[in-house]
Amino acid sequence: MAQSQMFGRETPSTSPLIRGRKGDQKSYAPLADRMRPQSFDEIVGQDALAGKSSAFRRLVEDDHVPSCIFWGPPGSGKTTLAEVIANASQSDFIRLSAVTAGVADIRKIVQQTEEKIKVNGRRTILFIDEIHRFNKGQQDALLPYVERGTLVFIGATTENPSFEVNQALLSRAKVFVLSSLDENGIGEILERAIKDEEKGLGKLKLKVQKEAFNLMVKLSDGDARAALNLLEMSAQSSAKKEGGSKLVDVDTVKAVLQRSHVRYDKKGEEHYNVISALHKSLRGSDADAALYWMARMLEGGEDPMYVARRLVRFAAEDIGIADPQAMVQAVTAMQAVHLIGMPECTVHLAQAVVYMARAPKSNELYTAYGAAAADARETSDLQVPIHLRNAPTKLMKELGYGKDYKYNPNFKGPVDQDYLPKELKGRKYLK
Repeated sequence: MAQSQMFGRETPSTSPLIRGRKGDQKSYAPLADRMRPQSFDEIVGQDALAGKSSAFRRLVEDDHVPSCIFWGPPGSGKTTLAEVIANASQSDFIRLSAVTAGVADIRKIVQQTEEKIKVNGRRTILFIDEIHRFNKGQQDALLPYVERGTLVFIGATTENPSFEVNQALLSRAKVFVLSSLDENGIGEILERAIKDEEKGLGKLKLKVQKEAFNLMVKLSDGDARAALNLLEMSAQSSAKKEGGSKLVDVDTVKAVLQRSHVRYDKKGEEHYNVISALHKSLRGSDADAALYWMARMLEGGEDPMYVARRLVRFAAEDIGIADPQAMVQAVTAMQAVHLIGMPECTVHLAQAVVYMARAPKSNELYTAYGAAAADARETSDLQVPIHLRNAPTKLMKELGYGKDYKYNPNFKGPVDQDYLPKELKGRKYLK
């Protein structure tokens, strides 16, 4: 059975699903865990949910917690909000991780919850971290208990719930979107950790150079956990002293990081967001923006062949006959990717991207095919005109197949001849 946490008043210590409150911190816990806010007032950067005037905060403080899903990037505060709810609500609170939990865990929690409702009528809030990792069957197991109000469900996910959470469960839970923290928010969190002597690094009397501090803020990409982890490792690894205090400088931060910091989720929603940005930048003829978005993908580990395939599609869809050479550029770049791979092929893809950004645009082929396809679907019963039919056998010739067909090379100039079914005579798909 997956291990879980249960918070709330009068929770029996014999339950296999119960551990101590989050506030029972250990000295060896990571800095990010020790500095996790314990109240709404300590939360940074999510005022729409945690601000003093927010409706959500009032609901929690009045113990009317709704079933909901927190959707946001790593380190934006999803789990923090859940644990603040645990501290603020009068309900019992159980935490599961979808990585290790299953239907059996849900059933056991429901059994315990139903017994408690009979005894004291107190509600139970079930928090499932990384809910997107639950399969359809596991998500379905929650439905009857959320529907009846046996459980208040709170999920947390970094993935778009529209794709990863069943519609039936989505319809029973309000989705709250959390954003990455801005640089001011990350800076505030780092300053707290540096000064806090009880839970943070205050006892170390750290001296952090301004340039090093700004670098940590920038490299965190709005992820509070990443920022605190970087600060902690920098403080632990620093051997430099200044006035009897440990010194964290730029070299220390860079030594800890030891790699470029590019955030790009090549399997999740960010993948689709960035390729959309590349496509729209190309369509808008902004070569610089297009190069940037392509670089974001490639430096983040995207398959260069995927980028090449999208360029081939763009060459026909958005440029087409306005500049037929765009297709040549795209296909040639794709061949270069196949032949030499990364990182050498980046320049070939860059050439194709810049060419297509600067090329004249036309979606005539795209719209023409769409109109032709619509007619094809609606008129698939129309017969091919008899003069256009092939006549490889004597019988077919006797039936008139190919009769009166005018072989174009035998004529000078245009030939008066219909090529569409008579029901579609005169139909135009191209401008």
